[in-house]
Amino acid sequence: MINTISTQANKLINLTKRKQKINPSSTKLLTITSGKGGVGKSTFTANIASLLAKRGLKVAVIDADIGLANMQVLFDVKPTLTLFEYIDGKANLEEVFIQTKYPNITLIAGKSGYQYSKHSNSLVLARIVQDVIDIEIFDIVLIDTGAGLNDYVKEFLSISGNILALTTTDPSALTDVYALMKMLSKDKNSLMLSFNHTKNYKIGESITNSLQNLALKNRLNPNFMIEYIGNVSSSKNISTTGRLRKLFVNEFEDQLVTRELEFIVSSLLKKLNK
Repeated sequence: MINTISTQANKLINLTKRKQKINPSSTKLLTITSGKGGVGKSTFTANIASLLAKRGLKVAVIDADIGLANMQVLFDVKPTLTLFEYIDGKANLEEVFIQTKYPNITLIAGKSGYQYSKHSNSLVLARIVQDVIDIEIFDIVLIDTGAGLNDYVKEFLSISGNILALTTTDPSALTDVYALMKMLSKDKNSLMLSFNHTKNYKIGESITNSLQNLALKNRLNPNFMIEYIGNVSSSKNISTTGRLRKLFVNEFEDQLVTRELEFIVSSLLKKLNK
């Protein structure tokens, strides 16, 4: 009995250590999230993945929007096996890797309508991300979370040292971002912030400064920093290419939005390579 308890305790200790340091390898982990739904996060993530891949980096995209997956639409693939077949033990890890039509981009698809309650609070999501990192065949793993701050999103945020929040200038979206800041400031040092559907760089910069001042005023962790890494302007072509199951940055390489996304990617890489 004592040996059994000791073994179980060691497993829990090891799991806790693993959760706190999810990324000991050369593979970089970036979690892309948003407090509010509908800000364009998945489209943003897919296009960022494409620009990273064009720079010669091997990218894995994990569709972590539990129950409302749409990355397969953006990458125009029809997965037969998803992240959840791996969770349920019905497939091994390599079997759920989907090579997209874009060189250097692998998708680990989600599943719409999936009921995940039986795995709640099991830290299985953290272990899966670690499994993807441990094989060390990717340069960057991107996690595209669901909207809001439910338990699943919180688990993905807890295991990542690099978090990027995409938001808009909408007041409700900014309220949700501030809630995200309050939560992360308890045990994180920084949050990267990017603004979608924003006319110019300076608007996002000004709002970021206001959020930082609000955090100081409300006595959040004084060491917690918000790092503004760029804005993305509005473009009708983004939604058009999405409906056609194509990526904007590949179809409109010379447009302003693509250049803005390139700037964000450069800022991301500087942060990830520190």
